[in-house]
Amino acid sequence: MSGMLEGKVAIVTGGAKGLGHGISRRLAREGASLLITGRDGVATERVAEEIRKEFGTGAVGMSADMGIKDDVLAMVQRAVDEFGGLDILVNNASLLSDGVLLEHKTDEMLKRTLEIGIWGNWWAMQAAFPHMKARGGGSVINFSSIDAQTGAWLHSDYNINKLGIVGLTRSAAVEWGRFNIRVNAIAPTGLGQVFAKLVDEVPGFLENVVATNPLKRAGDPENDIGPVVVFLASDMSRFVTGEMINVDGGQNLPGYVSIPHNLDELEKGET
Repeated sequence: MSGMLEGKVAIVTGGAKGLGHGISRRLAREGASLLITGRDGVATERVAEEIRKEFGTGAVGMSADMGIKDDVLAMVQRAVDEFGGLDILVNNASLLSDGVLLEHKTDEMLKRTLEIGIWGNWWAMQAAFPHMKARGGGSVINFSSIDAQTGAWLHSDYNINKLGIVGLTRSAAVEWGRFNIRVNAIAPTGLGQVFAKLVDEVPGFLENVVATNPLKRAGDPENDIGPVVVFLASDMSRFVTGEMINVDGGQNLPGYVSIPHNLDELEKGET
């Protein structure tokens, strides 16, 4: 453990699975005390125990739905109560609705996607603000997506959400810089839950991504994505704010083919 985040307190939403799991482990490896949240409370507790045993850092798991304001407020307060303050907020939690064409997306799909994403980030950031201000600064790391940059098929609600998060990131960076609170976003492509779902649903997706990726591999959550989160959370990035960083091995350069193989069926409303 190098201790780059020694003495820091972090929240990782969606921190027990996929990319979030790897990020939680990387932050703990650098000495941060963690509150790990997710809708699966059992999974968060399991990962917290894993981290306590392996890294010897403080870690607590908590069930929280980022689409419910009371859950989000309770999450921030729990971190402060457990560890005495808050320095780092990693807004990783997201939701990918059923893969259907834009004309078949429902209001409820968009509503729920925005609740987990934009609204959840909004509530968490506002709740974290006074605690970070009291500490003399802090770091917020939000999550965008290559899907939003490329207008990925079947993800219209998700794409809207992820682009909205970039707007929130930039607004907060401008307004909160005076308090030494840095706000950045990353667009990761790695072996997380959304990636795994695409691998399952889209024939040849993994092979296509690896073939077109300049570094010729899929990102590892702990060893490829996690270090960039650590950088943004640490004093190494003390002069970086308002940025959106692609963490994808260069995948954003060629993009990727997302047109569904079963487009004819989808146009008929079939699955």
